Amino acid sequence: MLAAASGGCASTAPTGGPDVDHPAVLPARTSFLPAAAPQGALVQGIAEAGATVEYAGRNLRISPEGRFVFGVSRDATAPVSVRITRGDGKTLVHTITITPRDWPVERIDGVPPATVLPPPAIAERIRREQARVAEARLRDDARSDFAQRFTWPVKGRISGRFGNQSIYNGTPGAAHSGMDIAAANGTPIVAPAAGVVTFADPGLYLTGGTVVLDHGHGISSNFLHLSRLDVKSGDRVEQGQAIGAVGATGRATGPHLHWGMNWFDVRIDPLLVLEASGAAQP
Repeated sequence: MLAAASGGCASTAPTGGPDVDHPAVLPARTSFLPAAAPQGALVQGIAEAGATVEYAGRNLRISPEGRFVFGVSRDATAPVSVRITRGDGKTLVHTITITPRDWPVERIDGVPPATVLPPPAIAERIRREQARVAEARLRDDARSDFAQRFTWPVKGRISGRFGNQSIYNGTPGAAHSGMDIAAANGTPIVAPAAGVVTFADPGLYLTGGTVVLDHGHGISSNFLHLSRLDVKSGDRVEQGQAIGAVGATGRATGPHLHWGMNWFDVRIDPLLVLEASGAAQP
């Protein structure tokens, strides 16, 4: 749980220490950060009043309550550093140890061949579509919807895990960028936390019906393979509100929800976020 960091660090899951649901109770003059974080983690911290925070070459946005957030990539191995410059000009460097994880191989057969080794024209379409989604992830809104305790967007069995090496029809692909939740076609999908829809398209080649929901400070969720979209770009969505329905559009072998999360271009594991929020698997 959170512990005060007097010029050093603190170990925590985001739900420990100060009450994330009542940010007004956050201490005004103390900084908090975890001492360790697993690969693929979303890390939340608290900065004292007037401080600035730098991580991975980026000055992090800080909420009025002092909250900031960033992501640790799947492939991070060395300890990472967070530089906090206090209002009095003194600089503190917090070192966070990265906990390694095991990444099993995940074999997925029966995928449409053209989605595994697409012809040049399709490959160019995929590149353009992915660039549009990547652009939506660049937002850095001041909203701190990410501070909510995340909930499951749909109930079902976890059929694919973040970070596993994917092999499609025997061809190695990129590491799995999110969590797959198996559910019946048409099952409603709800927002795991509040946010603003920054991308909504029912017909991307690889991901089919696709929605990106921005939670503020560079944190976003993406929902793929939807059979129906209930939101459009620019919509404000509250936690628990329907955003679409489970499907098997794009590169999919059956109906399921692929839920991915990002900190800008860094992929993070939704299951770790749920665990830190205390959300039991349905």
